[in-house]
Amino acid sequence: MVDIKNQAQELAYAQFGSKRLVGLQDVAIDLNRLNEPGIWAIIGSFEGAWLLLKFEKEIEITEEFSGDWQGVDPDSWTSSMSKTEYETAVEGLRQHIAQGDVYQANICRVLTTKIRKEGFDIEGLANLLTSQNPAPYSCVISVKKEAHERLTKDVSLVSASPELFLERNNQTIVSSPIKGTGKIATDLTDKDRAENVMIVDLVRNDLSRVCTTGSVEVPSLLEIQNHPGLVHLVSTVQGELKANTSWVEIFGATFPPGSVSGAPKLSALKLIKKFEKSDRGPYCGAIGWINTKNNTAKIAVGIRTFWKDQEKLLFGTGAGITWGSDPVSEWQETELKCATLFNVASKAQPKFEPNDV
Repeated sequence: MVDIKNQAQELAYAQFGSKRLVGLQDVAIDLNRLNEPGIWAIIGSFEGAWLLLKFEKEIEITEEFSGDWQGVDPDSWTSSMSKTEYETAVEGLRQHIAQGDVYQANICRVLTTKIRKEGFDIEGLANLLTSQNPAPYSCVISVKKEAHERLTKDVSLVSASPELFLERNNQTIVSSPIKGTGKIATDLTDKDRAENVMIVDLVRNDLSRVCTTGSVEVPSLLEIQNHPGLVHLVSTVQGELKANTSWVEIFGATFPPGSVSGAPKLSALKLIKKFEKSDRGPYCGAIGWINTKNNTAKIAVGIRTFWKDQEKLLFGTGAGITWGSDPVSEWQETELKCATLFNVASKAQPKFEPNDV
């Protein structure tokens, strides 16, 4: 066991649950670098830009992070789309669905608030999320630009993602898309279930492009999962990778995640670009780790994620749109997905000091 206090001054680390990657060795943007042996933290933007961070080793951490968080006013966030703009986009997408251009697509918005450089350490926010909004794929990635010559700015991200994009164990690959959100289980509708099944079919098709014939299956369909403040419908798809399949091929077949794009995927991506007002960045992208030494990986969909850019804090939210969507209800779903996490981020978290224990 390694004491986190001894790691507090590191310029670079990536932590996934209790697994911390330390000893930054290299920074890359080319997915072909994943052909070489290494332990990598990855951030893939929804638009397809990749940041690959190669680390020397992984250690086990159980103590809290060291960082100050002063709290963000929940009313200070500005949205890339107003309520009216969002509802208009939903209705516009419904018309494309009526014309047969697409069956389903996500419409998302990115929210931004200003923060000061001092007193808003992402680690402090991570402590709040860990205690008040635990998530199966929580992570913190903190890399100062001084840590590597290829970096032009700090990398500072904390995620409470509930959704598995890809998990690999040797040749077995698994994806667990989420479709369907409500405050309680009885809020989930036939529209939610139909949308989930539609995306499961899309994910099956994506995985079949890199998996052996007949190996893709659905071991779990329409499972209800409880998370802080809401419930989700979750399904699981898995398959066996073809021999010598590279990560370039895997991401080429599956990225961006089907649950946050739509079906058919290419048509959905064109309409997302038409209707959304800003890039999503790491929101709805891929965040996780890949160990190319032993062919294991766990990568989350980049939802429920805060990231810092200079003196801005950003967060994304969205909803899946079908012909049966009501624009007002879809806006309310995007608000629901913000509510709990914005409440958590509004609180203060004092910096953890070595003499606190």
